[in-house]
Amino acid sequence: MKREVVKIDEELCNGCGNCIPNCHEGALQIIDGKARLVSDLLCDGLGACIGHCPLDAISIETREAEPYNETKVMEQMIDMGKNTVIAHLKHLKEHKEFDLLKEGVTFLKVNEKDLSFSLGEVIQEVHNDLKNTGCAGGCPGSAAKSLQPKNETSADNPMVSGQSELRQWPVQMHLINPQAGYFKNSDLLIAADCVGFAMGNFHQEYLKGKTLAIACPKLDSSLDIYVEKLVQLIDVAKVNTLTVMIMQVPCCGGLLQLVKKAVAKADRKVPLKSIMISLEGEILSEEWV
Repeated sequence: MKREVVKIDEELCNGCGNCIPNCHEGALQIIDGKARLVSDLLCDGLGACIGHCPLDAISIETREAEPYNETKVMEQMIDMGKNTVIAHLKHLKEHKEFDLLKEGVTFLKVNEKDLSFSLGEVIQEVHNDLKNTGCAGGCPGSAAKSLQPKNETSADNPMVSGQSELRQWPVQMHLINPQAGYFKNSDLLIAADCVGFAMGNFHQEYLKGKTLAIACPKLDSSLDIYVEKLVQLIDVAKVNTLTVMIMQVPCCGGLLQLVKKAVAKADRKVPLKSIMISLEGEILSEEWV
């Protein structure tokens, strides 16, 4: 499967090792004077190591890689000691990967008799860690975050004009991580870039309660990556439904075709709805396809 994993530019890397302690999964090692990704299986693709490289030798790429496996990570990590386990679990918590966090803690509980440290102390420290800073390194603009729309409606105030219904960040297709926990079992809205500007009620009527990905089939590059990410969202994140919103311009139809291609390629079948918007922000058509 194609997914996001760490890429290291060996010409830039000087082997300083700053990235190693900031890879909480143990996917990086210094070998022959260079940082190396030793296992696709251990790299979660969230990029916590990126901001700790003084030479910008680390980036994220989308390529064929084994699916990330939290159980395999924990099997390797317990021998590294309590502090490493705590750092890893905090890393999952900061990224709001609560399903992976639960899986990691469950593994520790099942294997508690084999641990060389106190499981209770680990859980207590992770539980008491109240930081919510997103990615500990790398580009803050692409750090995965769950958002909680404000619920300010009441009997005296039935509707809040202009209230955001965005539930996650990032939203651009090249930046989203299909393995982020907030996509799991969600209803996914895939909108052309211009839709949100054309529709005054986009948030309240169409985005509310959904996760979001935006794209432009005319201006964006490497559209095959979009297809692979959509396949992962269908087969791995197991999204419930897909809704595609496009503008009434010829180039916008390419976005619907991309999604149809992903639906046909995926193993799971999900309902797909197509909505076309006029330049004046009116609904021209809305149908299940």
